[in-house]
Formats: sequence, structure tokens, C-alpha cells
Amino acid sequence: MTEIVRESMDYDVVIVGAGPAGLSAAIRLKQLDADLNVVVLEKGSEVGAHILSGAVLDPSGLDALIPDWKEKGAPITVPVREDNFYLLGPAGQMRIPNWPMPPLMSNHGNYIVSMANVCRWMAEQAEALGVEIFPGMSCSDIVWDGNRVAGVIAGEFGREPDGTMGPNYEPGMELRGKYVFLAEGVRGSLTKQVMAKFDLSKGHCPQKFGLGMKEIWEIDPAKHHEGRVTHTMGWPLGKNAGGGSFIYHLDNNQVYVGFVVHLNYRNPHLYPYMEFQRFKHHPMVAELLKGGKRVAYGARAISEGGWQSIPKVVAPGVAILGCSAGLVNVPRIKGNHNAMLSGKAAAEAAYEAIKAGREGDELTAYEADLREGPIGQDLRKVRNVKPMWSKWGLAASLALGGLDMWTNNLFGVSLFGTLRHGKSDAASTGAAKDFPKIDYPKPDGVLSFDRLTNVSFSATNHEESQPCHLRLTDPNVPIAVNLPKYDEPAQRYCPAGVYEVLEGDGGPRFQINFQNCVHCKTCDIKDPSQNITWTTPQGGDGPNYPNM
Repeated sequence: MTEIVRESMDYDVVIVGAGPAGLSAAIRLKQLDADLNVVVLEKGSEVGAHILSGAVLDPSGLDALIPDWKEKGAPITVPVREDNFYLLGPAGQMRIPNWPMPPLMSNHGNYIVSMANVCRWMAEQAEALGVEIFPGMSCSDIVWDGNRVAGVIAGEFGREPDGTMGPNYEPGMELRGKYVFLAEGVRGSLTKQVMAKFDLSKGHCPQKFGLGMKEIWEIDPAKHHEGRVTHTMGWPLGKNAGGGSFIYHLDNNQVYVGFVVHLNYRNPHLYPYMEFQRFKHHPMVAELLKGGKRVAYGARAISEGGWQSIPKVVAPGVAILGCSAGLVNVPRIKGNHNAMLSGKAAAEAAYEAIKAGREGDELTAYEADLREGPIGQDLRKVRNVKPMWSKWGLAASLALGGLDMWTNNLFGVSLFGTLRHGKSDAASTGAAKDFPKIDYPKPDGVLSFDRLTNVSFSATNHEESQPCHLRLTDPNVPIAVNLPKYDEPAQRYCPAGVYEVLEGDGGPRFQINFQNCVHCKTCDIKDPSQNITWTTPQGGDGPNYPNM
């Protein structure tokens, strides 16, 4: 075997991921000490290329990090002016009044934003402080120093499809740091390694996830209401799955239309992408979109476990930030503020440790801040809403979850204690024989679209000569196990059409079209046999989201 020789660069802090958590950490480190050497590694072709979020932004995280963000020209200019909640049926809707909802559910003071553009602006602020940011740099492995995380390997290119080194092979570099911050987003591949190595989930509930899909539409100006926020629940999912939709009116006659399906659904015949497409044919939504055009599409997994599922977030030399730790407030459908606060807290803990000569130890101060500070306070108040929904359904979640949030808000206590999540989303999948197949209408090409057409609106591209980044532990499992038992749900749960079962003379064959992958990580989460591992493709590949 050829020994790989890599160059090495040393930093004070190495940050993986240029999302809101990673960039917040970088900015805060340089605010505290301009002489710290900080690098941010981003697998997307540019900062923001892989950022997808609703998004209604709670500015509290940014307020704490950059109080004068307005004066500095942050692309945060559309305040929420109207907040609507609807329960949908097949042909109509019922407005849920705002007055019984606890104050934390109000969007007053929040903003409709493109988080991709917010992150691009944050990167400019970081670079102005002296942070080095390298886009197109996938981090493929951890560098270990005994039992301590000492860095990452980034920028490896030129492997052949079979994994061997091609004629233009570039081994990448070791970027070493006194601390490594993992801000990879949901289900990060390096985060998974670190969590397994140190058993960081021990004593915590399994993480729960949703699949979020989003389109940007340009609509008739007469129907556009800048600053309007609408959320819906109910149809078309009904009892088949938890989830709901969001419709956010930003500027320039554009709306974000999104749909979230909780991935603990049992019926393997469920087709989340087609549920989204069907949702747009509801009379209320169809009327809004009539005469408009879709201009972008994307998808990503969302962490939904909340307070109970946050793992231990530190180990020797490493800290886990943002969505990698699972900091989304599910009923508020917000996590960007907590991602920013986690980056700020981790930076402050690392700065103090480096200043005291304790580099490479566990950042226990960060762990304490996350659980006892504003992030923990935000997530504890809503900790029972998701398990209630999973255990007792939508109606109970609305009634009992609302009551629980009120008592937490008023008295700081819950009548229910802390409910625990059940099995993982993969283990929640039932046998195909026990559930009816679901008949989905064919997309009409006007309001609804097939997956491959929509993927073309994500500007996704992967160099085809590289190894497939979607790894099967056992190549026989999809056809030998998942097809007879679960009707191979990868055909349906993937929102980008990556997985197919093809019929041929030799029987069915499992095909992976990795070029379509939008890096949502759903396969890594929902595969009932846990046979698929998502790894990073070579740097710069994947979606290229403009304004998500």
C-alpha cells in the first residue's frame, strides 16, 4: 500500500463548516483575540452553497455576536408583519388563533431571510477580522493525537471510482488545531465518528429528524404580502406522518414554500417528496402560486430531538456546534439563533482554555453554557412538544403541548416532567406488508414537479469520476433485505431521486445515482437497515443554492 504523505498546517482553532454556528465561532474568536489563527473549512463551492433553511430568523444570536449588524449591512431586511397558523383539510382550512399560543411562539421581532445570504455576509465579517475561509474543502477524516482530536484532513481530490489514487491524485492537507469545532450541520460525517468514538450519546435520547424540502417561487405581485408568515399542519399527511408546511413572503414578490415530514413515520410506502408536491394543490396554496413560477429547490434533514437528544458536545480537543448537536426549537421551527449562540459559547470557552494553557482538553465551560445558558433555556421550555406529537398525535400535541409550553413559560416547570423519545427514526419504519400503498397524483408540471426536474433547480453537480460518497455497508442488503421487507423505501424517502430499484433479466438491481445528491443526509438517517453511510464527496460538489 502506498503511504500517503500530507503537508500540515497548524492553527489555534480549526472549524469545519461555514454555516451560522461555524462562522459565529470564528468571528467571536477573533473578537476576543485578533492574534488567534482561525480557519474555516467549507465543503460547498462557496460559503452559502450548501445552506438551506426556512427561514424566519430570531436575531437574538446575531444581536449577541454583532450588535450593530444593521449598520454593517446584514441582508436581514424583511421583518415579520403577519403570523398565521392553519389546520388543513383536503379542500379547506381552519385558522388557529394566535391568542392562546404562548409568547415564545410569536414571530414579532423576527425576520424572513435567506440564510445562505446571511452566511455569505457573516463570512465577509469573519474575513475582515482575519479569519481564513477555504470553500471547496471537504473534510474527509479526523487527525488523532492519541485519544485527542488534533485536526482534520481536507482537500483530498483525484480518487478513482474504485477508491484508488488516480493520476491527478492530491492527498489533501492535515489542518491541525488546539481545538477542532465540528459545525457540519445535521448528521455530519466527522461528528458521527467523534460521537461513536467517545459514546457521546450515552444517557441521552436518540436524535430525531425531519426532512425539510423547499422551493422559492416568484408570484403575482397582487398576491404577495411582504412579511407574511404562514404555517400549516394536517393535510396531506394526516395520520401517516407528523409534519407541516411553511410559506414565507420575502421581498421581490418571492415566497419560500416549504414542507417538513418527520422521519419517524412507520409506513415505508410514504413518499415525502410527493407529499410536498401534493400539498401545493391545496386550494389555499394553489391560489397563491397560480400564475407564478418556481425558481429554486432544495432539501435537507432537520434535527428535531431537542433538549432530550442533545449529546455530550465536548471531548478532548473537539466541540460540536449548531445542528450537529441538534439545537432546533421544533415548535418555533427555528435553530439558527441557537447555532450562532453555540458558536459564540464554544469560542469563548476555547479562548479561555488557550489563554490558560489548557489547549486540547475538554471544553467543559462550553458544555455548561449550552445546557444552562440561553440555548438550554430556549429548548427546555418546548422539550415535550415533539415526543407528545410522536406518541399521541397532532391534536394532543397542539392541546397538551400548548399547555406545557405555557406552564414552562409562566412557572418554569412542566406538568409532564421530561418525556423521552422512543426508538430511532430508522427503527420506526414498519414492514411493507402491514401498511397500505399510497396513490400519489402525477405531477402536473405547473404546481408540482417530478424529482429530477426539481433537482435541476438546485444546481447540483458531482464529478462523476470520483468514488460514490454514499457507502453501503453490505451491497446485498437493499435487494435481499430492504426490498422484500420494506419495499426498499430509499426509492421514496430520498428527495433527489438518488436511489432506484431497476428491473432486469437478472432480477431487481439497486442503483445509486450519487450525482443527484443534495446532501440532505436522509438516507443515513432513515434507512431501516442502517446500511447507508453518507460521506463527503470531493470539495465543491453538491448543490449550489443561490438564495436559500
